[in-house]
Amino acid sequence: MSNHSPPPEFDENPDRPVSIGEATEQLLSGGTLSYELTCQVFESMMTGRVHHAEIGALLGILATRVPTGDEIAGAATIMRKHVRKVETSVDRTSLLDTAGTGGAPKTFNVSTAAAIVAAAGGANVAKHGNKSRTGRGSAELLEGLGVNIRAPLEVQTRCLDEFGVCFCFAPNHHPATKHVMPVRKALGFPTIFNLLGPLTNPVQAGRQLMGVYGEQFLAPVAKAFQELGTVHTIVMHSEDGLDEISISAKTRGYEIRGSEIQPFCCEPEQFGFERVERSLVTTNSLSESIELVKKILNGQEDGPARNMVMMSSGVSLYLCGLSDSLESGVKEAGHLIQSGKAQEILEKLIAYTSTK
Repeated sequence: MSNHSPPPEFDENPDRPVSIGEATEQLLSGGTLSYELTCQVFESMMTGRVHHAEIGALLGILATRVPTGDEIAGAATIMRKHVRKVETSVDRTSLLDTAGTGGAPKTFNVSTAAAIVAAAGGANVAKHGNKSRTGRGSAELLEGLGVNIRAPLEVQTRCLDEFGVCFCFAPNHHPATKHVMPVRKALGFPTIFNLLGPLTNPVQAGRQLMGVYGEQFLAPVAKAFQELGTVHTIVMHSEDGLDEISISAKTRGYEIRGSEIQPFCCEPEQFGFERVERSLVTTNSLSESIELVKKILNGQEDGPARNMVMMSSGVSLYLCGLSDSLESGVKEAGHLIQSGKAQEILEKLIAYTSTK
């Protein structure tokens, strides 16, 4: 359950005074925004009630520092309010998402492969994702593997209900962002919206493995999860700069269980893996990423890239209560790949999303 009451009701009269000027002035004077004021401001933005210049000013000022947990939670609350939800018979508290923020050095989109392996292990996975500025996001990868990323909501529901995994293509679920997208593109630098995607899953997944693109965002994002309500989430960033669990360095962050937040740390050696240079798990194109993920899921790849997927998959199984430790989860992930179960899940996702 959320620690906050639901956002206040908003007057639908477009002439109603909005609070974006108050918020901008507060930020200019060195202050921060409360959860409630952030909700009011983002409601105004997401319903098109304020001018693009006002949105740009607010986002620009917010981008000069790390947002607070209250600011992230308030913005996410309003995005969740306006999301096109996927209806499912699966309990939200059991659902997992493995989305990261992006914006970090690219490897091969580990989190997407890990979502498929976790689903093979019995996790109910609603993978939320988008296309990337680099052309190598989760959407491009899944599309290249043969998944229909634009499958309608009823198909996403069927995938979740029948075999426990679906892909939620962000543009299909967040129509209200049309009011801020031109501003974000014009600004050309990361804003608070770059943190919000994983916090606004269309199925409101209660369990998440979320990578962030900068260490400075770990604490406020963890606080936001605590305020929004989560069953079991890990927010992480690797010491070599990834928004993934790294095979090349320690990965640090926070583990959130309901209202409790604890430090999180893992490294390849604790799972029996050799630490390797990041270049060995870095692809140089979308086609290379697609081929590598194919080989990992069908069992042909047994090197450090597979180990990296096993780590994220294993941590995901732990978050879902399907493994009692990180180590046992990672070991199970290896079995799921070698047994062919992960490949079977990918084949089902391709087949079901291709059916109109």
